Amino acid sequence: MTEKLYYKDSHLAEFTACVTDCRVNEKGGYDVLLDRTAFFPEGGGQLADTGRIGAVRVLDVHEREGEIRHCTDAPLAVGAEYACALDYEQRRRRMQNHSGEHIVSGLVHAHCGAENVGFHMGAECMTLDFDREIPWDELMDVERRANETVRDDLPVRAWFPAPEELAALEYRSKIELTGAVRIVEIPGVDRCACCAPHVSRTGEIGLIKLLDSVRHRGGVRVSVVCGMDALDAVRDMQRSVTAVSKLLSARRGEISAAVERLLEHRQVMNERLAALGMAAVRLRAEGIAPCEGNLCVFDDTLDEVSLRELVNLLSEKCTGYAAAFSGSDAQGYRYIIGSRHIDLRSAAREINAGVGGRGGGTPEMIQGRASNSAEMIREFVEKSSA
Repeated sequence: MTEKLYYKDSHLAEFTACVTDCRVNEKGGYDVLLDRTAFFPEGGGQLADTGRIGAVRVLDVHEREGEIRHCTDAPLAVGAEYACALDYEQRRRRMQNHSGEHIVSGLVHAHCGAENVGFHMGAECMTLDFDREIPWDELMDVERRANETVRDDLPVRAWFPAPEELAALEYRSKIELTGAVRIVEIPGVDRCACCAPHVSRTGEIGLIKLLDSVRHRGGVRVSVVCGMDALDAVRDMQRSVTAVSKLLSARRGEISAAVERLLEHRQVMNERLAALGMAAVRLRAEGIAPCEGNLCVFDDTLDEVSLRELVNLLSEKCTGYAAAFSGSDAQGYRYIIGSRHIDLRSAAREINAGVGGRGGGTPEMIQGRASNSAEMIREFVEKSSA
């Protein structure tokens, strides 16, 4: 059995250990077993530690069949002793986040009456799933209380209670546990079963920031960052806010009102642009003489709504179909084709073959994309009897 140093000292970053086994694993790397380790294997929602054993990189760590397997990129000599080191900044950030998660989950349980039913530690933030919807103002109260817990620098106790002690304890757990159960307690805030390393005192966590919440499976999923990750996230938000403030020529506290004004202006401009587009469509249609057979036009300025209206108007001016294409030979064309005289749904296969395209629709109108050149498309449409 490997001695689990991470349970004795979660801040232990460097240690020496003897290799007890080294074997090739299914991924083509190596599984190394040590007589003692500070590398935490993935578990409890927390990712595995990485680092090095001697000069060899530890890429992942798993606990399987009672063994703690260090996945390395090169073999190590069985029986040799090596200096080992964790990627400690990564470990500290994960402990900050995980201990912060316990605080948030404990406070949500106590003050919102919701249970944590899911926890994932991602690259950018943690997500916490709770079994009922929680209003944002209640979550903001939880955030305030969580940061007060950090400020109060409470002790974080982790231990394996004896069976009789465990039976008398009230604690959070998402699953029914058997065997030795490790309890992590923050006095007055949370008591939870957890196998992962944690900080020693809540003051080590630093800022706890709730980023957002979304409905999820009848409850709510909350995104949270803590410690140095929270500092990085706040700095990113500050950079974005400052950039938007400059672009809008508005103070940071006035950005929301400035954006609302901008959106209102955009709506007015879009309405005017749509009206101008329809006017252009009518003028374009008036300039095209009625004909026997099909009509073919190319246009790179009209949006899809205006292009469809142009096709509707031109369909009245021909005995075949009216086809409008928008795009280029290099990138291909999107098309809209309409007719008052031809069943386009039945003709779609022949038309698509002629323009090198794919698409379909109703008997009155089909839409799709074409890959042939403009010259080839025009020649086909003008000669087509479909």
